[in-house]
Amino acid sequence: MSGPTTFKTAAREQQNILAPLEKRVLAWLAHRMPPWVNSDHLTLLGFAGMILTGASYYLARVNPAFLVAASGFLAVNWFGDSLDGTLARVRQRQRPRYGFYVDHIIDAFGTLFLIGGLGLSGYMTPVIAMILLITYFLLNIELYLATYAIGVFRLSFGIWGPTELRIVMMAGNLVLLVKPEVVIAGNSRLLCDVAALVAIAGMAVMVLVNTIRNTAKLYREERLP
Repeated sequence: MSGPTTFKTAAREQQNILAPLEKRVLAWLAHRMPPWVNSDHLTLLGFAGMILTGASYYLARVNPAFLVAASGFLAVNWFGDSLDGTLARVRQRQRPRYGFYVDHIIDAFGTLFLIGGLGLSGYMTPVIAMILLITYFLLNIELYLATYAIGVFRLSFGIWGPTELRIVMMAGNLVLLVKPEVVIAGNSRLLCDVAALVAIAGMAVMVLVNTIRNTAKLYREERLP
């Protein structure tokens, strides 16, 4: 019987503005986790947070107070999703292949629930939610391909990372309670639609720039004689 496949860990690149503070907080929390709590528990907790965030957005169509619940569940998602890897490293219980695969496939399903809930909430047009989801998945496909082909796993884009995006969403939920629509050029638009279109444009630019840059890098490194 053959042994486990050799796995080359990619270099982690993280430059988001909150990364230094977040790393200290996560290390502090990891050292104080009860022994019976392991990384799998935290991964499942983070996934549950995403599902419940999406459900809260869906229920906000009936009662806007669920927007506050959505912010709370985003915090739960941050706790589980951000702490699971740190706990494994602190306890020297790392499983690189398992951790990489499970963490990111769960993130994909979690994002589906979250954006799906937004698209059904009445605060975002379903078609725009679908385009947002497709663009997000396209960005992640490029990221994972670059991780394999180049050996660098980017955890952030400039000053922006998952934690900053969660904070922006939490703040946006509070804004939605009082101002779900904005007026642009004399026309009323859903605030979430406007924010989503900005996010779609930003992610599309990142995909295009990263694709050109990485393709050029790999071409230079594997130039044929």
